[in-house]
Amino acid sequence: MELKHTAVRSGRLSSFLREEMGMSSGLMNRLKWQNRLFVNGVAQHTDFAVQPGDVICVPLDEPTPQYPAEFDPVSVLYEDEHLLAVDKPAGMLIHPSRSCLTGTLANKVLGYYQTTGQSCAFHPITRLDRDTFGIVLLAKNAYVHAALTRLQAESALKKTYHALTCGGPAENRGTIDAPIARRPLPSLLRFVSPDGKPSVTEFEVLSRQGDLCKLSLHPITGRTHQMRVHCAFMGWPILGDPQYNTPASAAVSEQLGLCTQLLCAKRLDFLHPVTGQTLGLESEMDALL
Repeated sequence: MELKHTAVRSGRLSSFLREEMGMSSGLMNRLKWQNRLFVNGVAQHTDFAVQPGDVICVPLDEPTPQYPAEFDPVSVLYEDEHLLAVDKPAGMLIHPSRSCLTGTLANKVLGYYQTTGQSCAFHPITRLDRDTFGIVLLAKNAYVHAALTRLQAESALKKTYHALTCGGPAENRGTIDAPIARRPLPSLLRFVSPDGKPSVTEFEVLSRQGDLCKLSLHPITGRTHQMRVHCAFMGWPILGDPQYNTPASAAVSEQLGLCTQLLCAKRLDFLHPVTGQTLGLESEMDALL
C-alpha cells in the first residue's frame, strides 16, 4: 500500500502526515528513521518545509514476520486492500509466543498472504481468548491498524458476541455495570471488585431453553475476560467455561460434553478507516449446542 497526498498549503511535513493523512506519531517516527517519507520522490525528515503542489508519498511495505507461515485453510469473511476479517476456531491462539511459535491464527494468515501474493504483516484489531471463537478483524498495514485502534478507543467499533449460559437474566435486556480487577499474580484471572476498572456489558436474551439461555452481549468497555467474568458474576456463567463457572454450570457442561466455552464473537460494525464505508461483518459460527 502507498499513501499519497498533494499539498494545498505550506507547512512542516509532520503536520501533513498527522492532519491530512491521519498518521499516528508512532508510525511517523518509525518511518522517519527508515527514510520512507517522500516529498516529490525525495526522502525527507518530518521537519521538511512542504509547499503547495508538493506530492507526499509514503510506501507502507511490511517487514516479514519472524514466525513460520502455515498453509491450512483460512475462513475469510471480508477482504479488501486494507482489511481482512476471518473466523477463528476455538482452541487457537491469535499470535505466536516464545513457547508457541506455530498453530496460531497469525501463522495461518501469513500463509494465506503468501499464497495470495500479498506483502502484509499481522495486525489484529480484535483479540479473542484461545477458546473464544468467531470473527477477528485484521489490518494489513500499520497505518490502517493505527486508524482502527483509534476507532476502538473511541468505542466506534461495535462488537456483538453470542453466548450460551447456564441460567439467565430475569429481564430480556439490560446492562451489567461491574468493575473488573485482576487477581494477584501469578493468576491471569479477573474478578468483579470495587477497586477494579469500570466495566460495562449490555445484554439481550435471544432464546431460552429450560435452564439454558442464549444471549447477545455487547461490551461497552474492553476488559480482559469481561463477558465471561460478568456473566459468572450475574449468576449465569457461560457453558463450557473452565475458569469462570459454578458447580451447576460445570456439571451441565460436563453432561453436554463441552470442551470449550460457548462464546462466539458474532458481529463487528464500524466505519471503514480508509473509504468511510459502513461495514457490518458477521461470523459464520455461533454459540450452539
